[in-house]
Amino acid sequence: MSDNRFKIVFDGTLLPGVDINTAKLNLAALYKSEVAAIERLFSGQPVALKRDLSQIDAQAYLQALKNAGIDARLEPEPAIELNLSEVRDHVGAVTEPDSPYTPPQVEVAGPVPEYALLKPFGVEGRIGRLRFLAWSMVLCLLAMTVAGVFALIGLALVSTDSTAGLIMGGILAFILGVVFLIASVLISIQRLHDIGWSGWLWLLNLVPFVGSFFPLLLVALPGTSMTNRYGAPPPPNSTAVKVLSSLWLVLIALMIVGAMAGGISAIQDAYENTLESRYQSGTITTDEIDIEVEPPPNSTDDAAEQAQPPVDSAQE
Repeated sequence: MSDNRFKIVFDGTLLPGVDINTAKLNLAALYKSEVAAIERLFSGQPVALKRDLSQIDAQAYLQALKNAGIDARLEPEPAIELNLSEVRDHVGAVTEPDSPYTPPQVEVAGPVPEYALLKPFGVEGRIGRLRFLAWSMVLCLLAMTVAGVFALIGLALVSTDSTAGLIMGGILAFILGVVFLIASVLISIQRLHDIGWSGWLWLLNLVPFVGSFFPLLLVALPGTSMTNRYGAPPPPNSTAVKVLSSLWLVLIALMIVGAMAGGISAIQDAYENTLESRYQSGTITTDEIDIEVEPPPNSTDDAAEQAQPPVDSAQE
């Protein structure tokens, strides 16, 4: 042979932080094979996954395996001249189905992409926390805009025919609500995939009490930095994503502060109304109301004058 040849050797070692089940799924997807056929590669014995590669092809093949979480190594292939009969015997031995060291006989189509493609209108794919916030804000802005247009259309119809306008407005509001719900579910499923969870966990939003804080987990929990069973990690966040997500966080904070202020004001108004109603009904005691009663002016002098006996003018 005129140039050096290499082989890819794997002994079951994984990259740090990679789960073995995830690695098996990634390797099965890489080879387009069943997981049962991949199990034999994790016996702990060195297995040659690919032989007779040029240095460029070997590096591309090795990078594809590393993207899948597999810690394979590159070894030089010994230059041995074989005749045709020996090659046939060797291939027959390697492809023996009962051999525990038989590698999958499927060529790798190409290197695994470093980042997955974004699919806003699908249940496949992954999105990170910032992109989840940015897409949610865009979805809300679109919903508000469309709702405003529908409201104008409904008002125009009501001015001409109130019954038809109300029916048409209800139909448009229902369609808008369904579209908004579907889009929200899709981006939530992709956020769950980024964490490594099943998209069916979105149904926890419908569970009382759990659904009140479950969306916060989608915002707080980070996604996996490497390829998981739902695909490669999402691409890096753009400047627009960072700006929109920051604005959405500020808006959420303002809504929380406004809700807390409104709740405190409502509690204070309810307390004052209760005190006023009890005072008017006579059920409130003087101990509950701290009112300092001042005596009327000159009340002491008037009382002293009233206590003195009347003076007879004849006696004087």
